[in-house]
Amino acid sequence: MTKRRVLILGAAGRDFHNFNTYYRDNEEFEVVGFTATQIPNIDGRTYPAVLAGKLYPEGIPIYNENDLEKLIAELKVEQCDIAYSDLPHTTVMNLGSRVTAAGADYVILGPNKTMVKSVKPVISICAVRTGCGKSQTTRYISDILKAHGLKTVAVRHPMPYGDLAKQAVQRFADYGDLDKHQCTIEEREEYESHIDMGNVVYAGVDYEAILREAEKEADVVLWDGGNNDWPFYNSDLEIVVADPFRPGHEENFFPGETNFRRADIIIVNKANTAKSDDVETVVANARRMNPEAVCILGASEVSITDEKALEGKKVLVVEDGPTLTHGGMAIGAGFVAAQKYHAGEIIDPRPYARGSIDAVFKKFTHLGKVLPAMGYYDDQIKELEETIDASDAEVVLLGTPMDLNRVCTIRKPNVRVSYVLKDMGEHSLKTYVEKFLTDHNLTK
Repeated sequence: MTKRRVLILGAAGRDFHNFNTYYRDNEEFEVVGFTATQIPNIDGRTYPAVLAGKLYPEGIPIYNENDLEKLIAELKVEQCDIAYSDLPHTTVMNLGSRVTAAGADYVILGPNKTMVKSVKPVISICAVRTGCGKSQTTRYISDILKAHGLKTVAVRHPMPYGDLAKQAVQRFADYGDLDKHQCTIEEREEYESHIDMGNVVYAGVDYEAILREAEKEADVVLWDGGNNDWPFYNSDLEIVVADPFRPGHEENFFPGETNFRRADIIIVNKANTAKSDDVETVVANARRMNPEAVCILGASEVSITDEKALEGKKVLVVEDGPTLTHGGMAIGAGFVAAQKYHAGEIIDPRPYARGSIDAVFKKFTHLGKVLPAMGYYDDQIKELEETIDASDAEVVLLGTPMDLNRVCTIRKPNVRVSYVLKDMGEHSLKTYVEKFLTDHNLTK
């Protein structure tokens, strides 16, 4: 039988998961390569033989997506799988048009072919877009589980930007583990808050192997989804966060719309600061697109440790990088906090941007007067540090979920922003999570 030649289009996340769960040992297909995009410096690598399995003793090359048509021709590709997330529907079909114009089939592998079943209860927290407030929702639910004496292990959507073989299964229990695994700023932004709460976090490349390790120490597995991807695991409760600052994105982005339509609970977050008409738009879309889901309003409340630190000062706001870049937001929680606590001036970081940071501003022209905390590699972290140093800010406001001081030397006075999820309206998320625990005999 002739094997069908496949090219998987990805960004070092779902692409590897789809391969591991569907293609790795499948004799009907030959995966001739992956493509890479969204994240800098992840192409030009090889998916290692130790992870690729017996059918791929040389491993699998990773190419740049810009060369898509050339790759389809030269590698005699018959099928391309789209396997990354946070994409406008137009981008999904622009890619599909490029693939089909080059003569290949265009495929999306669905949840039934790619989800892994756990022997432990799984609660998944996903989102419509990057930056909706998924992390604060995960912390909220973790607090409920801990109050019931349940051991919570979080499994985070992949971010394997280094040595893939070494990153197959990663366990993070303290800050030393972040250093050991040479985590990027983006990874630290997702892991630190769990560590602060005493949670163990798993991540990596091989998510079935990761799950089997997590099950050994968890009463409940929390799937902490990334971008707007759907869960890698079969979930007993699917919670999805939507953002009224981006109304309509719940039906215009892939695979955020999938999440929105699959959700058991939809949280319309940031309802305390968004326009009421935009909140109602998202609520109405939830009722129309997923009428069986419970729809809850959430407040995203920001605070800083020293409420007087910004008053009348020139403030440089540093925000979560992915929220601003492929998440498409002009500002984040830091900017909201700077306004709330009466900054005298929020300065524009563009005149001070160095190297790749300057390139980020030129690429993502929608950005407001905020500095994305980009740090995918050491030189970029250094350029971020130099950008902060060069600014004329009196105070640096750190709106990232991690403590940036752990990886950068910030020589200016700085203050961190925290943000938490609070219930609004007539429904409480806690009520539904506790009902789930009761229904699954998990209350102690």
